[in-house]
Amino acid sequence: MDSKYSLPKDGGLILEGIPTDIIHRYEKIPTSIFDIEKEGVNYVADIITEAIAKHNTAEKRLFALGLATGRTPLGLYRELAARCKQGLISFKNVEVYSIDEFYPIKSTEQQSRNYNIHEELLNHVDIEKENIHIIDGNVPVEELSEYCAEYDKKARNIDLMIMGMGEEGQIGFNEPGSYAKSVTRMVQLTYQSRKACSSIFFGVENTPKMAITLGLNTVMNAKRIILMAWGESKANVISKVVEGDATRLYPASLLQNHPRIEAIVDDAAATELTVKKAPWLVGPCEWTPRFMRKAVVWLCSVVQKPILKLTHKDYIENSLGDMLDAMGMSYDAVNIRVFNDLQHTITGWPGGKPNADDSTRPVPSTPFPKRVIVFSPHPDDDVISMGGTFIRLVEQGHDVHVAYETSGNVAVHDDVVVQHLDTARELGMGDRVDEVRQIIASKKKGEPEPRALLDIKGAIRRAEARGAVRSFGLNEDTNAHFLNLPFYETGGIKKGERTDKDIEIITELLQQVKPHQIYLAGDLADPHGTHRVCTEAVLEALYRLKDKGEKWLKECVVWLYRGAWMEWEIGMVDMAVPLSPDELIKKRHAIYRHLSQKDIVPFPGDDSREFWQRAEERTQNTAHLYDLLGMAEYQAIEVFVKMEI
Repeated sequence: MDSKYSLPKDGGLILEGIPTDIIHRYEKIPTSIFDIEKEGVNYVADIITEAIAKHNTAEKRLFALGLATGRTPLGLYRELAARCKQGLISFKNVEVYSIDEFYPIKSTEQQSRNYNIHEELLNHVDIEKENIHIIDGNVPVEELSEYCAEYDKKARNIDLMIMGMGEEGQIGFNEPGSYAKSVTRMVQLTYQSRKACSSIFFGVENTPKMAITLGLNTVMNAKRIILMAWGESKANVISKVVEGDATRLYPASLLQNHPRIEAIVDDAAATELTVKKAPWLVGPCEWTPRFMRKAVVWLCSVVQKPILKLTHKDYIENSLGDMLDAMGMSYDAVNIRVFNDLQHTITGWPGGKPNADDSTRPVPSTPFPKRVIVFSPHPDDDVISMGGTFIRLVEQGHDVHVAYETSGNVAVHDDVVVQHLDTARELGMGDRVDEVRQIIASKKKGEPEPRALLDIKGAIRRAEARGAVRSFGLNEDTNAHFLNLPFYETGGIKKGERTDKDIEIITELLQQVKPHQIYLAGDLADPHGTHRVCTEAVLEALYRLKDKGEKWLKECVVWLYRGAWMEWEIGMVDMAVPLSPDELIKKRHAIYRHLSQKDIVPFPGDDSREFWQRAEERTQNTAHLYDLLGMAEYQAIEVFVKMEI
């Protein structure tokens, strides 16, 4: 199913009539930005389709295509497979080369690049087997040097190289510090790279320490390069690679020296590029009240002043004089307008305050109470991401429901399972400890976990979720819904694609509750990650219900919250819910109920802090930003972006 998730746009750079070189003047790699990954994928697929077709009619040799591995190209490979099935593209006269592979690893192991590139693309297109050149991660050590040299020689004739990159600008497994003249070779993976890959290997201790990769010099020999990046997790590195200096610290930045390279990114990955972050520095803009707020908040961060202390000189010296002219307002009028606009986003009544003047409030006072659904991708995202607001909605008398979209079962450590069963045994409620220990011992590296074990892990997470919402007064029997969306239940880290079955489960709940408010995870990271897939599924259900003319949707508003790692930019915020010190502690205690996610969570990411610590620091930082802008000082603030259905 196609992605339907993109953030609302309001104002921005006027592209019509502006020369291309002005739009791209901050870029050292020409970059095309698309609203969503799907649009970027179609653009790249068109380039590949056209390049293969032209080559087939003009030359006798095979068209050489370099293929990236990892998560970035997944959408592209699915699109190419679909086009091949429809007869829109043929790989009969194409040879492919992969970029990297773990070492040692067998091609039959699900974590291998070889396995995945076949599963996602090569098994679904009409390519001849002899034209597939995938790096072999099982070559004997004594033959590696010769093997790498031979592979490097073949891979220096690539017509089109399709690439992704890591969050530190890695190309393939060329780590930061790699030499520009490097060739295909075996490399030692840094701990950070192994940790980034550890989820698919069920722990960093199981992740290979070595890999084979094309060298940077080999990559630069390609006739044409397409560099892709999706999601906000790539935003920082994209800005460094596209607009920063070419440096070995970010290997992908060395591609700036290639004569024919283009970067293709989605809106989320482009957020740190000047054309998106501060488009008024690039060219003329369409100024709206919301876009004006974005510019003023940016200006405050540049000159380190609160809104009401900004001067005419501040605006002029930072390329915002055109905004004053376009809005027909003096600098002090802009200050007051933006200050009031931002202040009006703050409310202690996220469901609306009954019998109150709501003309400047983000949420109407009626109807009261409201029916609310909080959609939580995993069984703890609700309290981690918006626990304070959740608690407020319940305590203020609204009919609040929480929908846990996935079981989260793979994120429970085996030791936690044994401990729970040991407790049951100690209480005389049954003894399954030895049985489950045998199941755990039977697990095979890289294969999905046994269903019996997953069922226990899912039960643990359900009990924790019920305990969390029970701690602040929600009826866990009637108002906590465990959807167990099928796309997630593969038993492994790799998930399936969402299907109509996922949509139907969500639709049934929506029809049952008919909510006035819906809270969704607004994560803009990996488009194939669980959070994004869950959000897409809810939006698809809403669009289908809208097409059916459901009347309750006219009163329904979608509010997007963020995860434990990221926060909305203040300039985008539509509702800000302040939390007192006591409310922050209530939220913390709700997060504590998720005991399986404390201390030994299997997939913690790069951040070693516990979830409650990440959540508190995020919301306290947001409150500090409001304070710096001249707003009232709060202990913490949870912020939301409004999305039209």
